[in-house]
Amino acid sequence: MQLKDKKVLITGGSRGIGKCMIDELVKHGVRDIAVIGRDKENLKELRRTFETVNFLLVRGDVGDLSVLRDMASKIQDEWGQLDILINNAGVVSAGPLDEISDEDLYDQIAVNFTAVLVLTKYCIPLLKISEEAAIMNVSSGLGLIGMPFYGVYGSTKAGIRQFSDSIRRELKPFNISVTCVYPTATDTDMMKTSQAKEMDTPEFVAERSIQGLINKKLHVIFGGQQRLNDSKLNFESPEKFDEKIASSYDERRDASLSHKAM
Repeated sequence: MQLKDKKVLITGGSRGIGKCMIDELVKHGVRDIAVIGRDKENLKELRRTFETVNFLLVRGDVGDLSVLRDMASKIQDEWGQLDILINNAGVVSAGPLDEISDEDLYDQIAVNFTAVLVLTKYCIPLLKISEEAAIMNVSSGLGLIGMPFYGVYGSTKAGIRQFSDSIRRELKPFNISVTCVYPTATDTDMMKTSQAKEMDTPEFVAERSIQGLINKKLHVIFGGQQRLNDSKLNFESPEKFDEKIASSYDERRDASLSHKAM
């Protein structure tokens, strides 16, 4: 897939992995980028950082359906079509399920899962106009393996994996490719309250993800061979993987208690 002159919409594009993805897109010749972001100053900084880009910016939470409708309408009015949709925005609130607030539980589902389905729904008519369109959904390594204390977050990300497979098959007749990305711990604002010791850089995740988009890869999995081995063990012998995780139960629980980025 050639990215030059493509029209792109990305959620959560004003910082972290999303902002690094914009940098990669610009390197590949993209000049029209729509961004949904929550922070006004970060959105302003995008214009200063990427002076060659024609931005369509909408400030708001992707969990708010009116924000998603507003962006789809702006793209329709300004561009008349869309070539690439990148569902990147996400939030996390970890810990024992019975200690997570109802509000944090609902918000994780709204932002990480519901918003992806709804925005994709709004964008499909715009993507169908493109001669060569693509969707990239950002899941997580926790969407591949269910881990304790990440039941809500991991479930939303597993849903993104399932949705990506489903919508890829649904859109096959329309020449719309779908790529699902599974980052491991990444050094972004979302991980500031995490106790993870080894993390990928957002630049590395963005570069590999955009390359996967270009090559129309179905899945881009981070975490190396260990992630693949764990996924295989979890699928083929879940009881053995249960035993492996149980040995570090207390450590995992304690680490999860401070991990929140909403």
